[in-house]
Amino acid sequence: MHNFVMRKITVTADYQPLVSGSLVASVTISTPPTNSANVLFKGDDGSDVAFVPGEWHEFRSIELASVQVKGTPGDVVTVVGGTW
Repeated sequence: MHNFVMRKITVTADYQPLVSGSLVASVTISTPPTNSANVLFKGDDGSDVAFVPGEWHEFRSIELASVQVKGTPGDVVTVVGGTW
């Protein structure tokens, strides 16, 4: 069974996962151009990876619970795709 994934995550000053439980999906992760600053993603080596406002990337079969983000409180990250 395939499911749609459509989420809007409001970032905080501390790292938080994109989802609270395990969810593997193929998605586009984006930071809307209306964000006030870069959103930081925690890299696989622990470093900060910045997405500038308006940036987006497609990911196939990614474990969304392992993706952690932080940034300016009130800015957002969108996740759109599905479990196909």
